[in-house]
Amino acid sequence: MILDEIRNQSAQAANDLCEVAKLKKGDVVVIGCSSSEVCGHQVGSASSPETAEAIFEGLASVFTPKGIYIAAQCCEHLNRAIIIEKAAVPFAEIVNVVPQPKAGGSFATAAYAHFENPVAVEEIRADAGLDIGGTLIGMHLKKVAVPVRLSLNHVGGAILLAARTRPKFIGGIRAHYDDNLL
Repeated sequence: MILDEIRNQSAQAANDLCEVAKLKKGDVVVIGCSSSEVCGHQVGSASSPETAEAIFEGLASVFTPKGIYIAAQCCEHLNRAIIIEKAAVPFAEIVNVVPQPKAGGSFATAAYAHFENPVAVEEIRADAGLDIGGTLIGMHLKKVAVPVRLSLNHVGGAILLAARTRPKFIGGIRAHYDDNLL
């Protein structure tokens, strides 16, 4: 019963993020997830593969049909590496690691098991992100991250934070260009 609720909350968060961030086919969403926090424990203290599986299923039920890639952030033991479909990062430098529940995290392990052709990379620049349980996903977002509110602020017992990104604003109305320098 509780896993169904977590699965539904995850799907709702994914739907909300798609709407508020205006995500489209080919976009990448980084997910940082502490299954320990979702279960009401301190991050990294009670990894739960079953909980991570429910979260992954909820997110994938929304993102996959829309053609949006999930980038699963590993835990600090793997330097927050990313597990992602190879098709999303065709030119990225791949690193040699396979996450496990206690070394990479239960969510990254679930993603690796479900992806068609999973690879690990050291970093990515995602279009949006969900931080489930205070996992600090900012290092994997594009340069200008904008926090967004969703209809939910928790998945299970974990705080849920979300972000979208936008292009940098350079110059602007008050920018002055010297025609002699162009």
